[in-house]
Amino acid sequence: MRGQIFGATRGLRRATTVASLLVLCAAPAWAGAPTDQLKQYTNEVLKILDDPKLRGEGQALQRRAAVRKVALDVFDVGETAKRALGRHWGARTPEERREFTDLFADLLERTYLSRIDQYGGEKVQYVSEAIDGDNAIVRAKVITRKGAEVPVESRLLRHGDRWLMYDVLLENISLVGNYRAQFDQIIRQSSYDELAKRLRDKRSDPSRP
Repeated sequence: MRGQIFGATRGLRRATTVASLLVLCAAPAWAGAPTDQLKQYTNEVLKILDDPKLRGEGQALQRRAAVRKVALDVFDVGETAKRALGRHWGARTPEERREFTDLFADLLERTYLSRIDQYGGEKVQYVSEAIDGDNAIVRAKVITRKGAEVPVESRLLRHGDRWLMYDVLLENISLVGNYRAQFDQIIRQSSYDELAKRLRDKRSDPSRP
């Protein structure tokens, strides 16, 4: 169990890859406020990936740093962290919540950015958008290079005039739900302190399993 939180399941790996694709590529057939903002992020990231000064293995760190600055603006990290901790969030002190959000953001960044370089020309076609107050769902399909279509759903919250993504569902597999199940199991079998310790260890040594 010790490595489960960091050894992503197949569903989690696929969900984070799709989260990356939603920011990296787009061929929108339908548009609205949340969808348009996802497309805006897409264009900014593609400019970075197309920059000849940032191409090649030797520029990987600089390229990822530039992508991080833009791409992570898509995510409402605080909301994602809260939902990932689930029922255990309420028992945390304000200090614990701040630390967990920071640690989770680091974990999400590493998982997310590790998928950036896997972009291979896939397309995302947006098909519908539903807005209910400050909540929105954007449904799309990832079109692979072989022509296969994979349904994907993004869930977003409105913050002023911005829409931020807090979850991605790929074939009903939730990015947040996957993390929540792993975190919950560690806390129940051990403690929240143990979960926080593992996240700190992972931050200090990303190569740890």
